[in-house]
Amino acid sequence: MSSQSRFIRGAAILAVAGVGVRFIGAVMKILLVGIIGDEGIGLYQMSYPIYSTLLAISTAGIPVAVSKLVAENVTASDYRGAMRVFRIALMILTLTGLVIALFLFFSAGSIVRVLDSDPRATLAIMAIAPAIFFVTVMSALRGFFQGQQYMFPTAASQVVEQVGRLVVSLALAVLLLPRGLEYAAAGAAFGTVAGGALGLLLLLPLYYLRRPDFMRKVRAQRKGAPQAAGRIIRHIFALAIPITFGSLIMPLLSLIDLAIVPGRLRAIGFMKEQATALFGQLTGLAGSVVYFPNVVTLALSMSLVPAISEALVLRDRALIRSRAAISIKLTALFSIPAAIGLYLLAEPVIVVLFGPENAGAGYALAYMSWSVIPLGFYVATTGILQGLGRTVTPVVNMALGGAVKSVLAWFLTAVPALHVGGAALATVIGTAVAALLNLYAVGRHTGWRFRAGELLLLPGFCVALMGLAVRVGYRFLFPLFESILSVRMAYSAALFLVIALGAAVYGLALLLSGALTREELELIPRVGPQLVDLAKRWRLLK
Repeated sequence: MSSQSRFIRGAAILAVAGVGVRFIGAVMKILLVGIIGDEGIGLYQMSYPIYSTLLAISTAGIPVAVSKLVAENVTASDYRGAMRVFRIALMILTLTGLVIALFLFFSAGSIVRVLDSDPRATLAIMAIAPAIFFVTVMSALRGFFQGQQYMFPTAASQVVEQVGRLVVSLALAVLLLPRGLEYAAAGAAFGTVAGGALGLLLLLPLYYLRRPDFMRKVRAQRKGAPQAAGRIIRHIFALAIPITFGSLIMPLLSLIDLAIVPGRLRAIGFMKEQATALFGQLTGLAGSVVYFPNVVTLALSMSLVPAISEALVLRDRALIRSRAAISIKLTALFSIPAAIGLYLLAEPVIVVLFGPENAGAGYALAYMSWSVIPLGFYVATTGILQGLGRTVTPVVNMALGGAVKSVLAWFLTAVPALHVGGAALATVIGTAVAALLNLYAVGRHTGWRFRAGELLLLPGFCVALMGLAVRVGYRFLFPLFESILSVRMAYSAALFLVIALGAAVYGLALLLSGALTREELELIPRVGPQLVDLAKRWRLLK
């Protein structure tokens, strides 16, 4: 398998797992909304920004640093150094995960008071706290595997983690609902703990199965003085600390939303319960949908760190530039149609996923859908920059974007005509600022050049055809199904068919316009060559 194909294969494995994880997560949210409603989802979501922030502190960017350092050592055939990096990182993460999990559990009430959140969210925060320990330890193992560009363990553990979360969250929400909404939300939050524990239990045997082969390579390696532990720790933290600040920014922005949005909604006349419900629609419903398409860019980013690090050790500038270019192009080809599709189908998506009673969240989703594009570019380019060792750059760029978002959220949420739509719009603009700065940095450090025709004009033309097909198809199909099916079933049938129609039109347009080349199609794992043969047979390749 070529180096380029291995990189794409790793990204594809993570993307498939990511789609599965997001699908399971969406199913969980659908069922959870049916059990605890908007207000309960609001309480449940209030625990997540706090958990995510402290999880970022607990892991301290170390898993990405492990992935990069292991990749560099393996590329240089220094397997002893790679194992030493992993062991030291595992020790650090186990300790920090335990300390921060205990801190969150015992200070939950104080955190709620400081943030002026709904006091009922305290139980959910306490329930989710132990997950920090399990997920932190699991992240060290994932970093070790990813550094070897072996993505299956990460993918499998993500799926197992999410399935466990789904089962336990729903079971506890149902069992605890008679005791009150706050107990049900806490039970749902505890599902994250169960999922983390199950994911870790899967990774441990996979590690011990792979360890003998790795240790054989260590023993076969020429003996030499091991690198000092202090030097390895300094190297890990030199990479990890900037990554930590970067990973903290997104949870901090969620905390800013938590601090700003409900309060600004109350300032324009919404009652406390209404503000909590609207916050739940924005973050729990629209937010969970809008981040679904970014599984592809997240997979690319995770695969890019070791892949770019490998090319950097080999001093192959052309390979670095090639991997950067293909990842940015794939991001454009995927995120632009995803954003347009969510915008055009915002209300049907919400109704199908969460029921007609939550159709109002389609308003927030229509605004939030546009964030798919800048977020996709930011995530993909962050993976490139981290692989290059430029770990500070994405942090500074997102900090600037976050500052823009925070200021805009304060003003736009308080515009009565916008309310939560204003908060969503602030997110779109702030993320766009960070993405543009990242793209500039990638060009500067790799020699990659922005090509408007390749990244905007051709995909834009293909997306326009797709959007027209989706709009016309939906306007024709929904009234047809509405006359013979229930409301939710009519939405579901129409949505399924227009998504299939849109995907077919978009795929054909990409091939016929030359936006997707034969070489790029061949990179798709397993099915790429067959797709090329099929496209040639039907004369679809330009």
